[in-house]
Amino acid sequence: MNDTPVLAEANGLAARLRTATDAAHRAAESTPYITALIAGQIPRAGYTALVAQHYFLYETLEQAAEAMRDDPVAGPFVADELTRLPWLAEDLAFLLGPQWREQIAPGTATDAYRDRLREVCFTWPAGFIAHHYTRYLGDLSGGAFVAAAVRRTYDFTTDDGTRFYQFDGIPSRGRFKREYRDRLDALALDAAEAERTAAEAVIAFELNRAMFQQLGAAHPASPAVGTVNPI
Repeated sequence: MNDTPVLAEANGLAARLRTATDAAHRAAESTPYITALIAGQIPRAGYTALVAQHYFLYETLEQAAEAMRDDPVAGPFVADELTRLPWLAEDLAFLLGPQWREQIAPGTATDAYRDRLREVCFTWPAGFIAHHYTRYLGDLSGGAFVAAAVRRTYDFTTDDGTRFYQFDGIPSRGRFKREYRDRLDALALDAAEAERTAAEAVIAFELNRAMFQQLGAAHPASPAVGTVNPI
């Protein structure tokens, strides 16, 4: 094994993850379901289904976070202000009512995603980081944009239904992301482990894309749904 450390420079882990996942990231965010959601063309039930699938994903990922909280490698990435599960529960209560838990179920693509989380995130610290990075930095980067589109489409007058995207405990998303990337670059991973971690992040994006594709098949776009003009 090559034990050359990954440097905190342009070739650090943060840049390696960003470069390795670029194509998979663009493929996931350009799925017909996501483009239609941003354009205001997904029925409310289709958006609710996305919230439900997120609930199941974050239920597993945040269980892994608790398991990794004291790990010397993964533990520094476990931040309580990132926790999303309580806010997803609030969104589902708003969208479906107090009996929301009885009305949701994971799709097969979500189940496959959760299986991968269970396989790697509870025992492999860098694998946990790969999935943590993929989910939370994506939420921080694009969440406000998605939330604004959703509120316009369904005429939500408050943050209810989109609290998952709010991150009220993080005053500056930009600063938080910079510090997160600094922690990535400070990891003492050898080149082989860094490459393995980047490959796992690509898998995470591919699993996310599969989930979006399944949502799109179940909830096709309808131009008459909302009030948002296509972007």
